[in-house]
Amino acid sequence: MFIRAGYEIHFEAQIPTAMLALLSVHPSRNKHLTTPQRIRTWPEVPIYDYGDGYGNICSRFTAPAGGVAMSCDFVIEDDGQPDVRAPDGPQAGVETYPDEALIYLLGSRYCETDLLMDVAWSNFGHLVSARDRVEAIVAFVHGHLCFGYEHARSNKTAWHGYQEREGVCRDFAHLAIALCRCLNIPARYCTGYLGDIRVPADDAPMDFSAWFDVFIQGAWYTYDARHAVPRVGRILMARGRDATDVALTTSFGDAVLKSFFVRAEEVSSATLP
Repeated sequence: MFIRAGYEIHFEAQIPTAMLALLSVHPSRNKHLTTPQRIRTWPEVPIYDYGDGYGNICSRFTAPAGGVAMSCDFVIEDDGQPDVRAPDGPQAGVETYPDEALIYLLGSRYCETDLLMDVAWSNFGHLVSARDRVEAIVAFVHGHLCFGYEHARSNKTAWHGYQEREGVCRDFAHLAIALCRCLNIPARYCTGYLGDIRVPADDAPMDFSAWFDVFIQGAWYTYDARHAVPRVGRILMARGRDATDVALTTSFGDAVLKSFFVRAEEVSSATLP
C-alpha cells in the first residue's frame, strides 16, 4: 500500500530566530520512500541536517524576521500490516539486555519512574510474561486517561497524567513508558505519522502521533496506549527517551506557531498527483 504524508507549518518571528526540527522520516524508513522527501520553506532559507545520538535526522535553520512556513509532501510504501505483537515468555533479566537498551530503563524528564514504581508493581508485578505486562499496561493507560486536545500542555509528565487522568497521545505514551521501565522493560518514545487508515475516520484535525516501543526477547515491538489496538500505516520520524528528545520543532527565541496541518492517507499511486 502507499501512503501520502506531509505537513504545512507556519511560524511568526519578530527577529531572526534559530530553530531545530525533527520533521524528516526516520532513516529506517527512507528505503520505502517512492517520492523525494524535501523540506521546503517560504521564504527560502538554508537548512542543513545532522544525525542525533538516537539516530534521528535533525534539521537546523534560522527563521527570518517575519517568520517562516515549512512544508513537505511525499509518498511512502507500507506493508499494510498491523503492529506486531511481542512474543510470549518469561521476562528476561536486565543483565541480558544489550548496552544500548539500558538507557530506556532509566527515568527521564517526562517519565518519572521513582514516582510510579509502586503503581507499576502493585498493578502488574504479579504477571510473569513481559508481553503480558506490557499489554496490561496498555489496557490500563488506555482506560485510565481521557483523551482530548484541550488537555495538552508542555510540562505534563507521566505522573501528572496518572494523577489528572487526561491527556493527549504523548501523555498516554509517557505513562505507559514509565510503567514499563518501572518493571525493568526497556521502553522508548516514538513520534511520527498515523493516519486513519483502515479504521473509522476521526472528525478531529489530524496531528502527528506518539507511541512507544518495548524491548522483549532481543527485539523492539510497537505498542500504542492511545489506541490500544494494533494499527496500520505508522511512519516513524523520531524516537528517544521521551518527548524531550524528539520535539517536532524547537525555537531558540520567540517563534510563535500560527498554523499547523498534517496529512497521512492511503493512496493508490506511488507518485504525487
